[in-house]
Amino acid sequence: MKQGFEKYQPFQPVNLPDRKWPNHVIEKAPIWCSVDLRDGNQALVNPMNLDEKLLFFKTLVDIGFKEIEVGFPSASETEYEILRALIDRNLIPDDVTIQVLVQAREHLIRKTFEAIRGAKNVIIHFYNSTSTLQRKVVFRTDMQGVVDIAVEGARLIRQLTEAEVAKSGANIRYEYSPESFSGTEMDNAVLICQRVLEELGATPEKKVILNLPNTVEMSTPNTHADQIEYFCRHLKGRDSAIISLHPHNDRGTATAATELGLMAGADRVEGTLFGNGERTGNADIMNVAMNMYSQGIDPKLDFSNMKKIREVYESCTEMKVGERHPYAGELVFTAFSGSHQDAIKKGLDYSKEHDSEYWEIPYLPLDPADVGRDYEPIIRINSQSGKGGAAFIMQQNFGYQLPKGMQPEFGATVKAACDAAGREIQPDEIFALFEKEYLLLRKPYHLKSYKLNEENDVDAHTVVHFEGNLRFHHEDHTIQGNGNGPIDAFFNALRTIGVTDYQFNSYQEHAVSLGADSKAISYIQLSAPDGSAVYGVGLDHNISLASIKGIICAINRWENQHQASI
Repeated sequence: MKQGFEKYQPFQPVNLPDRKWPNHVIEKAPIWCSVDLRDGNQALVNPMNLDEKLLFFKTLVDIGFKEIEVGFPSASETEYEILRALIDRNLIPDDVTIQVLVQAREHLIRKTFEAIRGAKNVIIHFYNSTSTLQRKVVFRTDMQGVVDIAVEGARLIRQLTEAEVAKSGANIRYEYSPESFSGTEMDNAVLICQRVLEELGATPEKKVILNLPNTVEMSTPNTHADQIEYFCRHLKGRDSAIISLHPHNDRGTATAATELGLMAGADRVEGTLFGNGERTGNADIMNVAMNMYSQGIDPKLDFSNMKKIREVYESCTEMKVGERHPYAGELVFTAFSGSHQDAIKKGLDYSKEHDSEYWEIPYLPLDPADVGRDYEPIIRINSQSGKGGAAFIMQQNFGYQLPKGMQPEFGATVKAACDAAGREIQPDEIFALFEKEYLLLRKPYHLKSYKLNEENDVDAHTVVHFEGNLRFHHEDHTIQGNGNGPIDAFFNALRTIGVTDYQFNSYQEHAVSLGADSKAISYIQLSAPDGSAVYGVGLDHNISLASIKGIICAINRWENQHQASI
């Protein structure tokens, strides 16, 4: 045998130069069939017990699945047990069809019909393997041999169905899978399915499901789409068949293969929640459905409570949904990158300001609320984060709307704290940094008390008089000043003690609620002695005092940064 990559043979593509599917778009949801209780269950280290299967079945029904493959009842007593429990306990809604899988072998088919008695709506899903490799290595037969197996199975299933329907009136439908369709010559795949359709008496009024499994994903998704389009083109009586996809994820492209397969003409998709299945798994129905949802298409499945669905899945399967799993992972709506955070914050602000009709938020293709997620974890802070992230946390979690010019300096403070900690820091830690940097700064100046009075001068202009007790140089000093408003009066009072090198630049304020308590917060920008801009923040029930506190904060911050001694 050759070594390394040379021992593998490239997949031979389908000759379809006039393919049409690349110009098609997905405009509606397919028929969905969950195979979690069969294909997904058989892939588990510890298969689900009866209670877990019943819970999982109920979850699938709640999501909106109308076709659910519940097992392989002829394979084991455990599989038989779940089916009988669903039927005997009347747990199957009238609008839900259960699907049972069986090999095209007589004794297994007969046992399967025993297992479904009493069910109202059933799909008998039978299969046999058709691939070139399986015929060569496993069955050691030619194509006619596997055709004969499928046709004989179809004939028996039709006979047993007609007898059961005559006796019970059950609604029984047919599904056939040429297992390993992806590795079967396309003309042979068409041939065997054509013979099965004929044997089952398929008509446009009573369609047969032809399920085309990508049992082992061996090619790029576009080649899979070519296979589906070729099959649909060459199948006689296409209007008597429902073309179903059953992709696996061996190459990691099951979602793409599913979507391109639908573009190529398929009507139905079999898969599992979160892609559980043998080897690398089945197609992830949640992923495909939410991709449609994010394109404005109703997927006919409800994933609005993603957290609960994920919890049921993880509890029943003992598997975990990855943190970066599309739509469902813990971190998929979380941004650590500074540029991403800034864009998300601006997008949310823009959407609110303009009352946007559509969801248009950079880096968030889906509104987290649509899958039951909160907005709080969207932006999280580590050393990769920027100014916008810290500002978002302050606004989203605490109601502080930092001015745009202030965001870089506070962002730098937060980044330095992340670098020092070497980890992500939490919102409460960010707020503590904000308090330390702005709200709790008491040196070198601390206003211990103040009074403001208004009076009119001889020209009837309002004059504000400020008088306060300001501590500095380790002593308390009385300062006074007049002005045309509280800020002007306070600046003039500072000038009486030699603080003359600061100029007032800008002022911004808003209310912030702390439980039942509402306060005013002021953001003050001053020009410092060296001409640079410095921000201060003041918080108080009184808006005038909040502004004065903001001025003192800005002066204290600059003085401390430049190690001034006053």
